Amino acid sequence: MFDDFGFVTLVIAIVAFIFARKARNEVKVLRARVDAYEALPRVAATPAAVARPDLTPTTPNIASAPAVSETPTEVTREAAPSIQPDVPAHTTPEPAAPVEAPAAGPGFEERIGTRWVVWVGGLTLALGGFFMVRYSIEAGLLGPGVRVLLGGLFALALLAVGEFARRKESLSAIAPLPIANIPAILTAAGTAVAFATVYAAYALYNFLVPGTAFALLGIVAMCTMAAALLHGPALAGLGIAAAFVTPVLVSSGKPDYWALYIYLAIVMAAAFSLARIRLWRWLALTTIVFATLWTLPGLDAGTPALAPHTFHVLAGFLLASLLVVCGFLYGPPAEEGRIEGISSGALSASLLSATLVALSSFHADMAMVTFALIVAGTLFVAWYAQAATAAVAVAAGFVAVVFLEWAIQGNLDMLVLPGGPLAGIGASPVESSVSLHLASAAIFAIGFGVLGFLAQGRSVSAVIPVIWSGAAVFTPLALLIALYARIAHLDRSIPFAILAVIIGAAFAAATELLGKREPRPGLAISTALFATGTLGALALGLTFALEKGWLTIALSLMALGTAWISMQRPIPFLRWLAAILAGIVVARMGWEPRVVGDLVGTTPIFNWLLWGYGVPAASFWAASILMRRRGDDAPLRMVESAAILFTVLLAFMEIRHFVNGGDVYRSSSSLTEVALQVCVALAMAIGLERLWERSRSIVHSVSAGLLILFAGVASLGGLLFITNPGIWRIDVGGVIFNLLLLGYALPAVLALLLSYAVAGRRKPAYGNTIAGGALVLALAYVTLQIRRIYHGPIFYNASITDAEQYTLSIAWLGFGVVLLGIGILFNSQRARLASAVVIALTVLKAFLVDMSSLTGVYRALSFMCLGLVLVAIGWLYQRILFSRRKAQAPTVAPAAET
Repeated sequence: MFDDFGFVTLVIAIVAFIFARKARNEVKVLRARVDAYEALPRVAATPAAVARPDLTPTTPNIASAPAVSETPTEVTREAAPSIQPDVPAHTTPEPAAPVEAPAAGPGFEERIGTRWVVWVGGLTLALGGFFMVRYSIEAGLLGPGVRVLLGGLFALALLAVGEFARRKESLSAIAPLPIANIPAILTAAGTAVAFATVYAAYALYNFLVPGTAFALLGIVAMCTMAAALLHGPALAGLGIAAAFVTPVLVSSGKPDYWALYIYLAIVMAAAFSLARIRLWRWLALTTIVFATLWTLPGLDAGTPALAPHTFHVLAGFLLASLLVVCGFLYGPPAEEGRIEGISSGALSASLLSATLVALSSFHADMAMVTFALIVAGTLFVAWYAQAATAAVAVAAGFVAVVFLEWAIQGNLDMLVLPGGPLAGIGASPVESSVSLHLASAAIFAIGFGVLGFLAQGRSVSAVIPVIWSGAAVFTPLALLIALYARIAHLDRSIPFAILAVIIGAAFAAATELLGKREPRPGLAISTALFATGTLGALALGLTFALEKGWLTIALSLMALGTAWISMQRPIPFLRWLAAILAGIVVARMGWEPRVVGDLVGTTPIFNWLLWGYGVPAASFWAASILMRRRGDDAPLRMVESAAILFTVLLAFMEIRHFVNGGDVYRSSSSLTEVALQVCVALAMAIGLERLWERSRSIVHSVSAGLLILFAGVASLGGLLFITNPGIWRIDVGGVIFNLLLLGYALPAVLALLLSYAVAGRRKPAYGNTIAGGALVLALAYVTLQIRRIYHGPIFYNASITDAEQYTLSIAWLGFGVVLLGIGILFNSQRARLASAVVIALTVLKAFLVDMSSLTGVYRALSFMCLGLVLVAIGWLYQRILFSRRKAQAPTVAPAAET
């Protein structure tokens, strides 16, 4: 237990201040009611009213006064219904009494003198009793018996004074002033001191046997409940808060958990009973929070504290079920088909406590049995009280947490005997643990599954059967995964595959039976959930029966199946489920891109990468096609993104695998790999641009842009620098069919096609930039190919001869002329501009390079050819291009005028 007195004092002060504010607000409401009545005008009765004396009483009836929310005008109309709007001339009604202005609110001095001082005084009295007990313990001034006796007398004195003050106030005929409730505060302080005294007599000094202590604490709790019924919520709040913090203030060096949790059980019983009688939701919620927090002390104490903790959890669950859950036994009345937060929260808090005990005790038998009882009790209570149905989902989640935590412990107990127990020497170190968990898992799976199926059609609300069906599908699958991970160590296991198929068959039967029923609230969603569970179980069966890489395939096929089910049952949840499955597969590939690790092999193309990436890509594409029929939303975009990602990764991973001999983790890249990746990226970008033209999906548009960006970066940094055979020692191969054709010519053609694919759909600068990249790659190919012809397959450090320099100029010039011809033939301004750029570069080369490096006839021939070509280009522009435009001008102008 704890001994942090300062912290607890602060908590009590805050609680006291909150209740003071609440009491103040209630008094203000009462005062407003009194002021409204005093402000009513006094209207004389008309002769008509006098003739009918039995209609309106002569004095106001306070018992039948209107509500506070009504205005004085409305009150007047209801109080004098006989008064007519038109009064005869011979009658003169008496003037109405003047309306007195409401009294001003209490000032700062009045608040301090009549309210705050009283609250602080009551808190001080309670703390004084605690301090007296604490001081007597530390200083040893009085014996234990005298300390307990003085504490009891002090508590009785406070209770007696509080009751006397309450009776005097009730007998007084003077209307009470809006001041703090002195009797309630005195009674609360006496109650807290009484709790502390009895607890100290039992836990610290052993003056009381457990039976006597139990009886005395029960009497004090019942008295507190009875006093709160008389004094209101302020006493209940302070008394219960003091009762829960008493073990902190009155502590011992050696904690006694049995005494603590017996005491807390009595406190919870009193608090829940009071909350049920007065229907105070805040009191029930406060008790649930305190009870859950009191589960934390001693969780690491080991076996001695296990039994008291389990008692505390069971006691809290039983009390909450009996007194808090709406619609169950002694709980408040419930609204049919409505989930109530306090009811579900009370059971969920007990589930959390049981889970903490099970995890902290490393799944001890007693803790697991307690956890199973709490889960079973939750299902039982929620079955008869729909207000607590939300706790079913919480129970399913905590069951999965407990078993998955047990599965990932790493089998530490097997490290003692790695080969298992020796024959005839002891039992298996995990036999008891595994047997208990197997039995528990079977009970949980059957319980959740059967109840989830039987719950369909029992409620007028759709959410209740959906929660039951969701838990019925989730729990067996989660337990199956946990047991498989712990027992089979994620290896191939035919028995678990058979078990998965059995579960899938059960879900399929449930789907078939529910599909034949008449429509009821939530039935369609529940049917879809059972159908999804069928797919999930079959996917797990494939995973268990086959190698590890099949998990990716199974999950992707499950996403496709879920998308298909969403077409048959248009439920938004199923679309999100398909998207979640796609995200799981993506995360799985991020963990191990080789799908099956070193078993991927070295066979090109037809290896595990083809199945591990190809099947998910095809599944996600098919799922996206199905989902698009129902509209474009976030789940569809997630599935489309996964489809594109797996398609790109399939191509890139196969390229790396092929080029590097199966080593996909190689840190460096070759010209072949970069060239293939650039070509694939450009080809996929062309396909996505065409697809975006039809679908108008933002995923297709953004993905095409990202691929273009990758191709540009890879071309600029990879092809033109890192893997450039003109800079590094790279063997390009044959004379014509070589790596230059793959690395520069083919990407240039693809980039050119891409620039035309985006024309008219993207901004002009977008397409022109891609066309410029194609021109750069084409010039690089021409230049490097000429160097290959002159110097062989390796030319990174070869000097340029005059003949090579002249050939480069002629080749560049010829390339520009070809582009010009294409531009004139197809009337392409982009091709003509590209021709102008190439020819301009050729001119610059002639004046900056050829003039200084070439000698003799090569220099003369270079300039002569260049001059002839430039003249020919000018003639082509003047005679062909512009003359054609002038010839077309007369025919175009009249059309424009009309």
